[in-house]
Amino acid sequence: MAAGPRVGSTARSGVRWAATHGVMRLAIRARARAGNPDAEVLRDPAVREDPYAHYERLRTPAPLVGGAFSKVSVHHAVCTEVLRSGDFGQIGGSRTEGLPPVLRTALRLAGPRPSVGPIDPPSMLAVDPPEHTRYRRLVSRAFSARAVARLRERTRAIADELLDDLEREAAAGGQVDLVARYASLLPVTVISEVLGVPVAMREQFLTWADGATPSLDMGLRWRTFREVERNLAELDAWFRGHLRRLRRDPGDDLLSALVTAADDDGGALTEQELLATAALVFGAGFETTVNLVSNGAALLFASPDQRRLLAADPSLWPNAVDEVLRVESPVQRTGRRALRDTTVAGVPVREGDLVILVLAAANRDPLVFPDPHTFDVTRPNARDHVAFSGGIHFCLGAALARMEGEVALQALFERFPDLTPAGPPTRRGTVILRGHATLPVVLGPAAPARGRPHVPA
Repeated sequence: MAAGPRVGSTARSGVRWAATHGVMRLAIRARARAGNPDAEVLRDPAVREDPYAHYERLRTPAPLVGGAFSKVSVHHAVCTEVLRSGDFGQIGGSRTEGLPPVLRTALRLAGPRPSVGPIDPPSMLAVDPPEHTRYRRLVSRAFSARAVARLRERTRAIADELLDDLEREAAAGGQVDLVARYASLLPVTVISEVLGVPVAMREQFLTWADGATPSLDMGLRWRTFREVERNLAELDAWFRGHLRRLRRDPGDDLLSALVTAADDDGGALTEQELLATAALVFGAGFETTVNLVSNGAALLFASPDQRRLLAADPSLWPNAVDEVLRVESPVQRTGRRALRDTTVAGVPVREGDLVILVLAAANRDPLVFPDPHTFDVTRPNARDHVAFSGGIHFCLGAALARMEGEVALQALFERFPDLTPAGPPTRRGTVILRGHATLPVVLGPAAPARGRPHVPA
């Protein structure tokens, strides 16, 4: 009898997968066989290693082209227009729109995922005003420019502590993995302290996050889908217990404030709203920054001339971070659904149509960025990228991510000016999030004093 609920849960999960990701996989496979570049990126991990040539095949004069299962744009102007338009909203739970009636019925019978996910309502990623406005107002103060400026000194201290650990590990074993031992630990430590989450659990949080991030992608394999469900359920259970503890004994942190927060009408967040907001802000608070730091390190390994520029003029580091975000966008794409019949760059779009915006390709639009595939830390308009999305859903943690990326990369290359790769890195297998799973390095000798310029050979 005890196995009954588990079997039922697995069956419902299977229905949810088949009616969404399973159907998407069939559509992606068919379009990829027909030579569609967007579908090829979604289907083939080898293509995702370097997707930019495939993105360029989508760069026709038309503002919108056919993708794997929706309209797609790679144009900076079009992406900006859609992101800022009130005629478009988040995809949210409407991924089932357009499915045959039998699949929609099956999904209703299976019910929603039992745990809170990052792309399902009431997550801030999945809703529009007025819900989105309410959630964002409650958390925005923790990520204001003033709040981020106060965090800068603490972030540098965390970076220095982690670099000390790296130096000790390298002395014992030669090479280290920059992702596991630095790029991931710095942002997860910072956001844990901001939110009042135990820093001692950061390795477990990274494991849960790594297992859950494929949930952002479409067309997952069944095994991957099950792993995502398991990790989301474990993270959900932990957050439920943690929030109960904060109700009994609140601290001076954002989650404690959210537990007791009331909006202008005096209504506190519901349990589901609180869980969704807490889990999203926590995960988004470090997930993309891990990719920013690892992508930045890899780009600088490949560009010794840019390393020399930064060593000679450290004031270039803020611009360098924006150039990393432009050239290797941690979030490669996003989607919006038309809320009403409208037009985009003169092209009719019907209510309910899905439009995929390939942010990574928009950030290499030659109409905006001359010589767009070149990594140039002195690029005057590097900050014009759309790596943080745009409009009302512009990334809440953009200022924090920029600051952490700048501090992490500058501290790393100033401490270890002869830092070099120690073998080929491995990319993460996800489509929407682009970063490294591993990045083995040899540190080289540490600089005699923090911040002392050194020009690599």
